[in-house]
Amino acid sequence: MGLPRREGDAAELRKSLKPLLEKRRRARINDSLGQLKGLILPLLGRENSRYSKLEKADILEMTVHFLQELPAFSYPAIAPPPTDSYREGYRACVARLARVLPACGVLEPAVSARLLEHLRRRSAYTTPEARPASPPSAPSPPAPAPSPPAQPSPGLWRPW
Repeated sequence: MGLPRREGDAAELRKSLKPLLEKRRRARINDSLGQLKGLILPLLGRENSRYSKLEKADILEMTVHFLQELPAFSYPAIAPPPTDSYREGYRACVARLARVLPACGVLEPAVSARLLEHLRRRSAYTTPEARPASPPSAPSPPAPAPSPPAQPSPGLWRPW
């Protein structure tokens, strides 16, 4: 069948595998920190090239500070009507985009400003059910945004 194993063999195997497992664990940590650095630097508006050699502690500290600055959402005991929570969520997204978009530098400043202004105007009359054909007392946007498809009744689910 097989050769009998001695107790010392298992101990030796563990002893020889320990450095290999530790090396893999450190590699996973370093890979994750590299990914975290790549995610957090653009959100903070910093160039990756200027921060190519950051210490692990610096990456973690920047991430902690960024997360601490995020607005905390408080959930009241009685939930607000769905329309209000939808509108507040939309406004929170626009506010977050207003902070992140200029820092990323993906769009030209003029285009970024136009986009943010358009989204702010639409937030004034955005509801989950339907939107009016034109915003009250606001000029029509230069390019109409695609409207979401009509939503069926809440009790009926359709995949389209």
